[in-house]
Amino acid sequence: MRDYSLSRRWLRRMTSALLYAALFAPVTRAQAPPDNPASASVQIELLETRIRFETDGGSRKEIHTRVHIQNELGVQEFGRITFGYNRAFEQIEIPFVRITHANGGIAEILPSAITDQPNLAVVNAAAYQDVRVKSVRILGLQPGDTLEYRVITTVSHHPLAPDFWLDHSFDRTGVVSSELFELDLPASPKSQVRISPATPATSTETSGVAESARTIYRWQRASSRDQREAPQNSPRQAGDQEPDLVLSTSGDWQYFAVRLAEKLMPGSVPLESIHDYQESLEEMGRGPKVAPEISRRAAQLAKTARTDRQKLEAVYDFVSRKIATVDISLGSSGFAVRPAAEILSSGYATAEDKFVLFAALASALKVHARPALTGYCDPKGLSRPSVFTHLLISAGDGKKNFWLDPSLEVAPFGVIPPTPKKCVFVLERGFFFLNSIGHEWQTISPNPPFAAVQHVKVDATLAVPGNLSAKVHYSIRGDNELLLRVAFHQAPREKWKDLAQLLSITDGFRGTVTSVTASDPFETHQPFTLEYEISQPNFVDWKKQPVRIPALLPQLGLPDLPAAKPAVGAGEARIELGTPLEVETSVTLHLPPGTSARAPAGTSVERDYAAYTSKYAAQALTLSASRHLKFILRELPASRAGDYNAFVRAVQNDEAQEFTLERAPAAPAAKPKPAVTKSASDKPQS
Repeated sequence: MRDYSLSRRWLRRMTSALLYAALFAPVTRAQAPPDNPASASVQIELLETRIRFETDGGSRKEIHTRVHIQNELGVQEFGRITFGYNRAFEQIEIPFVRITHANGGIAEILPSAITDQPNLAVVNAAAYQDVRVKSVRILGLQPGDTLEYRVITTVSHHPLAPDFWLDHSFDRTGVVSSELFELDLPASPKSQVRISPATPATSTETSGVAESARTIYRWQRASSRDQREAPQNSPRQAGDQEPDLVLSTSGDWQYFAVRLAEKLMPGSVPLESIHDYQESLEEMGRGPKVAPEISRRAAQLAKTARTDRQKLEAVYDFVSRKIATVDISLGSSGFAVRPAAEILSSGYATAEDKFVLFAALASALKVHARPALTGYCDPKGLSRPSVFTHLLISAGDGKKNFWLDPSLEVAPFGVIPPTPKKCVFVLERGFFFLNSIGHEWQTISPNPPFAAVQHVKVDATLAVPGNLSAKVHYSIRGDNELLLRVAFHQAPREKWKDLAQLLSITDGFRGTVTSVTASDPFETHQPFTLEYEISQPNFVDWKKQPVRIPALLPQLGLPDLPAAKPAVGAGEARIELGTPLEVETSVTLHLPPGTSARAPAGTSVERDYAAYTSKYAAQALTLSASRHLKFILRELPASRAGDYNAFVRAVQNDEAQEFTLERAPAAPAAKPKPAVTKSASDKPQS
């Protein structure tokens, strides 16, 4: 994944597992190469790719792969191979799949093992049935076998044709033993190719003349230990670097903005070339036409709205909550969108179609919305859609601009997922004739329309045997609220206990979660609340006197310091503190009778960028603790790293403090008095 800076808070430990996957599944972290490729699950002995583009935007890509399966994990990974495509403009052929067994036998996979089905995300969305997956089930695969297959993808009549583009990066993990790559292009001035100096083409060949002229680039790379990238000082995100090879025919970003606007913005006038700007300005300024049913629904939504802000919120709540998101990758449809009225009647939409509906409803209410594409930030590079991975909406009420993401369904108004590189490509129909570098690429600094706060309250009881039971209550508003909302929205209710268990572990609590309750993820106008009960046997061992226990509070995750040595060519590293946030945690621990306790001293540290205070107390049979952390600034210059490091150490030292408990030894049980037996002669006489 890209560095999304959500790690700056105590909840960051959650994001590395289930919750982060729920939010940002399409993006994965780049992993360091294995020290020994033999320890990997597979070794790709050959990866051969040949791509040919035509002047009409069509293409043919042929991939030939030979994979050596090294263990059972490799069998699981390649037990089924899948290829996604859009049959509206793509075709996929799989000429052969064969297994060479370790004992020398060869098995050909029959065509009956190949299935072609809609992508799981569109199974119940009739409008997107062209988004499909072709897969091959590989039966009989075992460690030591070699799997070989060939896949051919043909593209014709792409919605953005005649433009075409390509991003490619060569393997650096050592898992690919031999990589062959061939790129065959028409020799046209529109074809712009950027090749990294680190990976020059092995050979270049030209052929033909005039309109038939072509250029062929070839790369041949063999894996060696010297070619593998060394691990970086800090985790690096896949996609953070420019690919080894970039191809585009889209010209500059200004022209590309027009092409995308033709597809994404309702009512845009198709422009055949960049020279049509002036002729179309008057028509573009009139705004899109709004269907009657859209106007009626907009009027219903904004019936009680009095301001443009309220209108935007009403439209946003409807599109995010009532229109189900069809979660397919951005651009899977070639940026072709449906009419707003059709989207409204169907009740479901992709991220692109959600923007179309939102913009149409907003236009009916005389407020403005624009699509904002996020991903790899490359304003000076070659224009191409492959740099984008997500679509946001930029909307304003005349006083303030808001960044919105209705595709997440449960994101509060003005709260969006973390944006890599902090820049977006915004399409603005009114500014196409201006310099797009200054108008389409914008910096983004999300600022939720409410204060970001996190409150955690723990009410715990320690029993005489040493068992601990606790009730933990969370109330969250802001960035981390989004993580919990999405996780609890996407997980079935029977899995909520697993989510709470993960949260308890990441917060440093041990034990078993026994019950979970959470607020409705769709109730985005109020903080998200979560409460779970947890029990832990043998929390303390009274035989060890004195007993020392930590304050039962979630640990506060602080933003990391910048890398000691920034990358060559990078600007001065800055310490990212993120959106201003206030965190309050408190605990009350009830002790068993006969227990005495001593509390540590509290701490107070104050800076212009953040402040931290803590309080600890022990009264009778009750312990209490509270910690308050407040971030004030969004970032610090690297020159203040020393001061910030001292602040972090002060907070961490305080978090390491412990309560001291002692119990008086249990008094020995009194010995029973011997029974006195009376004889008959001892009875009183009558």
